[in-house]
Amino acid sequence: MDAYVIRGGRPLEGVIRPQGNKNAALPMLAAALLSGDTVELENVPAIRDVETMVELVASVGAEVARDGERVTVRAADLSTDEPPDALCRQIRASFLLAGPLLGRRGRAVLPRPGGDRIGRRPLDTHIHALRELGVETEIGPGRYVLTAPRGLRGADVFLHETSVMATENTLMAAALAEGRTTIHNAASEPHVQDLCRMLVAAGVPIEGIGTNRLTVTGVREIGPVRARVGVDHIEVGSLIALAALAGGEVRIAGGRLPADDRMIRIAFGKLGISWEVDGEDLVVPAGQDLAVREDLHGSIPRIEDAPWPGFPADLTSIAVVAATQARGTILVHEKMFESRLFWVDRLIAMGARIVLCDPHRAVIVGPSALHGQVLTSPDIRAGMAMLIAALCARGESRIFNIAQIERGYERLDERLGALGARIERRTDLEP
Repeated sequence: MDAYVIRGGRPLEGVIRPQGNKNAALPMLAAALLSGDTVELENVPAIRDVETMVELVASVGAEVARDGERVTVRAADLSTDEPPDALCRQIRASFLLAGPLLGRRGRAVLPRPGGDRIGRRPLDTHIHALRELGVETEIGPGRYVLTAPRGLRGADVFLHETSVMATENTLMAAALAEGRTTIHNAASEPHVQDLCRMLVAAGVPIEGIGTNRLTVTGVREIGPVRARVGVDHIEVGSLIALAALAGGEVRIAGGRLPADDRMIRIAFGKLGISWEVDGEDLVVPAGQDLAVREDLHGSIPRIEDAPWPGFPADLTSIAVVAATQARGTILVHEKMFESRLFWVDRLIAMGARIVLCDPHRAVIVGPSALHGQVLTSPDIRAGMAMLIAALCARGESRIFNIAQIERGYERLDERLGALGARIERRTDLEP
């Protein structure tokens, strides 16, 4: 079984460049199916989830070619509206094919998607929004048959929750719908904005990009487009935390975060983590004073996730590890997913002082001297958090099921090794 073998306790120093945003690349690849012309996407990360989406796009009849960080898609003729179940079940983002297939073929047949098991992640918001656009649904125990017998029609849509994927599916369906669609309570994460800019470049008028109300004017057809996947702000946040905890100076080249990233800076600042902006780069200085910044009157502070521009849920696991190395006590409140914190027992086994109050809240007291352990990654973000903990720990750690980590992070062993991390990828070990 593939594993990382890590010996921690060494400061990291040097320059690292973050990958393109996985959560932007996936919907942008799906959106390439909206056009019958050539779509070129740049800065596409070479990770497992993206490769699965490339296979899915090809499976419905598109021609797909990859040249380094560039992926070219030409979907002149789609041969089917039923992508393979086995592929769909590998990633949750497979359900993003619903909007494009409905727009191009008027039908989409999709199984219940796969993805991280971090709690209940219903598709209700997608279905309700698509129904507003004229989609009829037949829902079985694990299968969705979606049809638009009279075509897609623009509508005034209020999303039942501020769901990123539901916003993206609605955007893509609205792009080829007749008339105007207004999406209220829309997600506004950087990857949603990347998708919007791609559609605008392809000739789809969209108003309100970066806000919670998007207005889309549907078009008859979408032309050729070249778009760039933005920097992965989740990887940047992970690298900031890792560099601060490891203790050396690290430059994150081209890692400048979006202008409305202030909640990441506020949340990490509560743990004493800071960084500087140098042009398009971020510099995490050495020797940071990792200490919890108490709230007014000495109250125990908290870090809590929320839809953008709130603190990203995907950085919650990273914040938990960072808190184990900061002096003081803090509460991490994961509001969005009820199983996101269930991996902290592994961190406790490494020496962390954590009280898991309930599925959503953990109290962390630091600093803790972590020691190496044999670990198994349950999902992408918890796996990255375990890797950061292992690089901070004394002794050797082994992390198994690294395929989960590599679904979201590219060549970590090589890239972190270039900063001085003692990390080796092994294929001959058993848990």
